[in-house]
Amino acid sequence: MHPLHHTLFIEFIIHFNYEEDYFECHEVGEEYWKMVAPKDKMHPLTGWIQLAVGMYHWRRSNYPGALRSFIRSRVKLTNAGIWTEGFDEKQLIHSLTQAIEAVTERKPFVPFQVAITSKELENMIADYRKQHPIDAQDPYYLMHKHRLRDRSSIINLREQRKRRNLEL
Repeated sequence: MHPLHHTLFIEFIIHFNYEEDYFECHEVGEEYWKMVAPKDKMHPLTGWIQLAVGMYHWRRSNYPGALRSFIRSRVKLTNAGIWTEGFDEKQLIHSLTQAIEAVTERKPFVPFQVAITSKELENMIADYRKQHPIDAQDPYYLMHKHRLRDRSSIINLREQRKRRNLEL
């Protein structure tokens, strides 16, 4: 199977192109990256994740965070080989470059889609969307998702780790 046909990457593209839910892009992208290339921060998959993080920061007017993420993403997605197959890589890099310029000039957020060139990938995305319909999300929630989500499991896990470290 082509690595960009994995279910988690399909979800990433749906969150990015159709829902503009960049926080979820980060979540599923990171889960996939941990399976494919854990700890390899230069892996092209981290470029996709940083693209989504840049969009999330830009939407929230965090221009320095968006700029850092976009610059790192562009480096990793330029000539990324198999990790951009099925996408218009030239358009992707152009969109990233435009986003970098817009963020540098502190322009308002403007979403863009990643152009898919693979019919097979388009069909896989369409099939997934039919099987997993998503209700429209509240724009305020999408913008502030990292603050508004339920973090109790994360907090509990951190507390358990602290207790274990104290016991050592």
